[in-house]
Order: sequence, then structure tokens, then C-alpha cells
Amino acid sequence: MNKSKLAIGLFVAGTMTAVFGLVIVFVGPIIIDDQIVKNLVIDPKNEISYTMWKDIPVPFFMSVYFFNILNPTEVLAGEKPMVEQRGPYVYRKRLQKQNITFHPNDTVSYLEYRSYFFEPSMSVGNESDVVTIPNMLVLGAAVMMENMPIAVRLLLSATFKGFKEGPFLSKSVGELMWGYDSKLVDFLNKWFPGMLPSTGKFGLFSEFNNSNTGLFTVHTGKDDIRLIHKVNSWNGLTKLIYWRTPQCNMINGTAGQMWPPFMTKESTLPFYSPDACRSLELVYQREGTMKGIPLYRFVAPKTMFANGSDYAPNEGFCPCRQSGLLNVSSCRANAQVFISQPHFYNADPVLLDYVQGLQPTEDEHGLFIDIHPETGVPLNVSIRLQLNLYMKKVSGITETGKISEVVMPMIWFEENGYMDGAIVKTFHTNLVLLPMVMVYMQYCFLGLGLATVLGAVLLHYRGKIIKCERTVIPDASVSTSSSEQTPLIQDPVD
Repeated sequence: MNKSKLAIGLFVAGTMTAVFGLVIVFVGPIIIDDQIVKNLVIDPKNEISYTMWKDIPVPFFMSVYFFNILNPTEVLAGEKPMVEQRGPYVYRKRLQKQNITFHPNDTVSYLEYRSYFFEPSMSVGNESDVVTIPNMLVLGAAVMMENMPIAVRLLLSATFKGFKEGPFLSKSVGELMWGYDSKLVDFLNKWFPGMLPSTGKFGLFSEFNNSNTGLFTVHTGKDDIRLIHKVNSWNGLTKLIYWRTPQCNMINGTAGQMWPPFMTKESTLPFYSPDACRSLELVYQREGTMKGIPLYRFVAPKTMFANGSDYAPNEGFCPCRQSGLLNVSSCRANAQVFISQPHFYNADPVLLDYVQGLQPTEDEHGLFIDIHPETGVPLNVSIRLQLNLYMKKVSGITETGKISEVVMPMIWFEENGYMDGAIVKTFHTNLVLLPMVMVYMQYCFLGLGLATVLGAVLLHYRGKIIKCERTVIPDASVSTSSSEQTPLIQDPVD
């Protein structure tokens, strides 16, 4: 084959290969992003992603820790409370969306039901363990009635005595979690309906088990992927009525399970929490990986539960106490209940001075969500919150004794889940390996194309050199032959 033609063929093939690689460099990411968008939209046609959204396959657990009061008699006398942490008492959490209804405006409504199942093998202790915590019915009601006429307070105190209700409760974990029989609760529900948040047994999580979080309506992302999972309304409301300013009453972000794709380090994770009665927002902290999958970690900023004095936008959540506490009385039947991070992590240090036995650390008590930035899908979640009761001495209600004013921690809980098993393998294959293969392919095509072009050029010039050599060598032979036949200097003739 003519080497010149071979060089031209290699040059054309190399150029086409390099151009193809260059096209993949620019078009490849667009193709991947387009596939992500198509597969993330909430649509029954997207079988895998829709099933994951409807029935979250990731195992979720709720770990509960109680603050057992070691010196209840001394606390009643005005001394500082001493607590010991008991637990965790671990419950498997099952989530399932029901009543799913798609709407013409590219939104979908649903009720998400949650149920809890005790996991003895994962727990430190059993539901039969007895712990001592403040009696919310007594100490919470006492603070609520503090400004009522003295006659009302005396009557309330007499009612407590009649039903043999004291300032502290010593009951099993199971009863405190899911409810216990109380004649006082039955009396209040009968004669003062609506005064208490529950109508049956009284427990810290009695309303959580086998219940739903309200009617969520979220965007499907079909019209705009940037809106996917964002809350359109909750229980028919587009804003709340609990707080004092329009900003604090806004329902922002998603329902807290997934977020829009294509995140950057400047992105935040806003979500609405019915349990906290408000929207929350996490901020970027760092990059990381989980089983080879890249992630961004988002954490709670110090301003999340800061009071209005330290962070002006939170003024609408007041009346406030120290920073680090969220007063949820406005959505919890006016009970003096406060939410914080566990052990008052990221809160005003003065709160630690009023209770003995707390040791906050970021690793154990900070909340975080690890997100795959390209898809907005959480890989590892740990939401940690603490429930506190504001208690103090109230004149006329002898059950409060000489209790010093204190925000008393009762329990803290962690809801956590992470991708594992077949799900994480599928996720890794589709969103890490395949894009990586495409990246390698584009550089392989570019490298192969450039190498082929270079080879063609070298082949072409090598052919020219050889041709020149073949032209020069025959000329030299002719010249030599002529010289031998006709000498330049002839012998003289005698």
C-alpha cells in the first residue's frame, strides 16, 4: 500500500477520533445531567426512583436517650439537677407514603405514615427500664398558670394532690415513650377538651407512632428540576400561623428527605419540619466520600436556634430565652417546651451551668446530612434534637417546691439512616462508575486520536525522506561511472 495514502488515512482517522473525544468532553456531562433529571422526576414511570421516593428503602432508626434525674428531692429543695444519660433505646422507623395524588400543576400530594418498632439487640437497656424525669403535666402546667389569680393556682395545686400527681415521674421507658394511664389526663380531656395535645394515654411520643406528618404537596420537578421535592403547601397552608413574623412563618425547602440536584458548596439544605413547627436550614461544611461516592456534608449553623438578640431574623420565634433554644409552646398547646441540640450543643454555655452531667461534643451531638451533590439524594443522615422543659417555683402551687429556674433536659433523640447493600452498589455504579468510564473514554479517544495524527505525520515525513534518499543515490552512481570512463587527467602522448 502507498505509504502516503496510509498516512492520509491515519490522519483522517486520528482527527475523527480526537474530535469524537472532544465532543464527549463537552457533550458527555450534558448527557449525564439530562439522564439525572429524567430519572429524578417524581413520576411512576421512573420505576426505581419513584419506588425509592414512595417507600424509602434505606433503614431508618430512632435512638432515644433519657436524662435520668439522680437527685429529685434536692431539686425540689432548690439545688442544681444532676442527670445521667440512659440509653440508647433504639427503634426501627418505617416510612410509607399513602394517598398519593398527582395534580395538573406538576405537584403531588401525599400523607407519610411512620411507625416504630423496638430493637432490643441495638439498645442499651429495655423498655421496662425505669427512669425519673420531670412531670410535664405538673411542672409545665404550673408555669402556664403562673400569672393566673392565686385562687386558680391553689385550685390547680389541689387538683394535682387529688390525683396524686407529683413534680417528678418514675416510670418505664415504654410508658414514657408511648403513653401511660393517668386519671388526671382523663379528667382534663373530659372537662377541658383540647387543653392537652393528646386524648388518650399521655406520652412523649404517643402522637408519633402510627401517625402521619400532615398532608404535604411538593413539586415533582417535571416543569422545573430546580423545584423538585420543594414544598408547595402543608395541610393546605403555604405559610404557618405559629410565629410573629412573615419570615418565620414561611414554609421553605423540601420535606426533608431529598433535595434538588446539582448542588454547589454555596447551596444550603432548607426543609420544613412539622415536629419543630418551622422551616430549618443546614449549611455546607465539607467534602467527603462514602463507599467511593462523593458527598457534601451539611450541618446546623449556630444561628439555627439563636435567640432574637443574637440573630435578628429569629426574633419572630420569640419569646426567647438563651441562644440555642427554640420555644415551641405556640404549637404545643402552650406547654413550656423548648427544642435544642443534644446536651445544649451550640447553645449558650450558661445553660450547662444549671444542670450537672451534660457534655456536648460535635461528633456525638451535632446534626448533619451527607448529600450526593449531583442528585440531591442523602447518603447518610443524622438528625439530633433534645426536648427540654422550662420549670421553676410557682407560688400557690406547692408541687413546685423551691425549684430553681431551669431549662431541664428530659430526652434527646437521633433519627439516622444511611445507604447500604444493593442500593449503594446500584447508586455507585450508575452515578460514579459510569460517569468515570465516560471521562476515561473521552481522554482515551483524545489521546488515541492525537497519537494517530502524530503517527500519520511521522509516517508522511518518513516517506518523503526515503523518497529523497532514493532520488539522491542513483545520481551519485551515474557520476561515479562517468568518472571511471573519462579520466580527468590523461597521460601525455609521446
